[in-house]
Amino acid sequence: MRTVFTGGRVFDGTGAPVAEADVAVEDGLIAEVGAGLDGDEQVDVSDSTLLPGLFDTHVHVMFGHLDMWKHLQTPFSYRFYDAIKNLDATIRVGITTVRDAGGADLGVKRAVEEGIVRGPRLQISLTMLSQTGGHGDGWLPSGADLNFVYPGMPSQIVDGVEEARRKIRELVRNGADVIKIATSGGVLSPTDSPDERGFALDEIQMMCEEARAAGLFVMSHAQAAIGIKNAVRAGVRSIEHGIYIDDEALELMLEHGTYLVPTLVAPLGVLRAAEAGVPIPPAILAKATDVVDIHRDSVRRAVAAGVKIAMGTDAGVVPHGTNLEELQLMQNIGMSPTEVLVATTKTAAELMGLERELGTLEPGKRADLVVVAGDALDFTELPCRIERVYQDGRLVVEAAAEPAPVAV
Repeated sequence: MRTVFTGGRVFDGTGAPVAEADVAVEDGLIAEVGAGLDGDEQVDVSDSTLLPGLFDTHVHVMFGHLDMWKHLQTPFSYRFYDAIKNLDATIRVGITTVRDAGGADLGVKRAVEEGIVRGPRLQISLTMLSQTGGHGDGWLPSGADLNFVYPGMPSQIVDGVEEARRKIRELVRNGADVIKIATSGGVLSPTDSPDERGFALDEIQMMCEEARAAGLFVMSHAQAAIGIKNAVRAGVRSIEHGIYIDDEALELMLEHGTYLVPTLVAPLGVLRAAEAGVPIPPAILAKATDVVDIHRDSVRRAVAAGVKIAMGTDAGVVPHGTNLEELQLMQNIGMSPTEVLVATTKTAAELMGLERELGTLEPGKRADLVVVAGDALDFTELPCRIERVYQDGRLVVEAAAEPAPVAV
């Protein structure tokens, strides 16, 4: 069966201007892009724009809120059912592929792959590796520990080079597609700050070496300048957040071809949660307040310097389904609408090593398509204008029955 999407405009993800064109899909793949295409059936997309399936390269599908007290009071298995809702909310706004930055395990990934639940395809990191007392250490002054360790989800605390080697191998054994590490402190962690160093350089080098041996990339939570630079020197694939990027860090990222995943919406998510009555500890709230303007300036300088930018939100810190707010924030710091959409399609696919399959509307690639009413380069109320979403040529979302959520 050859299906032709006809009558609309196409943004193909390469950065080329939006143009009137048809897209032919056959056996789950894009067969042809051009004018006047024929097929066995036609889908009329007049007055709409066709996009490649969108990416979010930094999500946490197992987490739906920031209320730590609520987490502690919730049965362990409930989070898996909550993930069903989060995955569904994500794909309904046109995001067909995500990189989970901690929380989802192999069972969640397989449930999506096998069609048990609806959601974007996943690359999983399982958990974020952290030093004792670092960003991923869930220890609280009360003695409680927020980290969950269970079969398939190993402990995330690592100290020393040899422990780091063993832990990477354990993550690979448990099904990780990508390795997530913390090379600096962070906003939400109880015992450190975003401007503090995380893992030492030799530890990061070992983790990158072991990941490479398994054919995996490393993504690094890195907010402090020293943590960013250590991560880039050691060979990580991407810097997540990048709040305190300095000029030397930018030079290193350009030299090594390192990606930046800004997550500009994440600190806003913390502040909004507090405004909505979520009991955010004062120290964490203060950190979130302090980083907003610094974060925007750092990403603005990275864009101006030519660093490769891939869209990511830290969804879970913000509500799942509001991911596309990040696009407007990226435009606000100086990216053109075309650059923003390329970062959300082509560049994101490259970051995840999926550029041969996804990210652009080109013959031979998987037919992930998003139909947007009107101008897709106008991000105003974009989630509400998602009309249909296709994965591998299959219709998975139809907006007439399922209105998309908006940011709150």
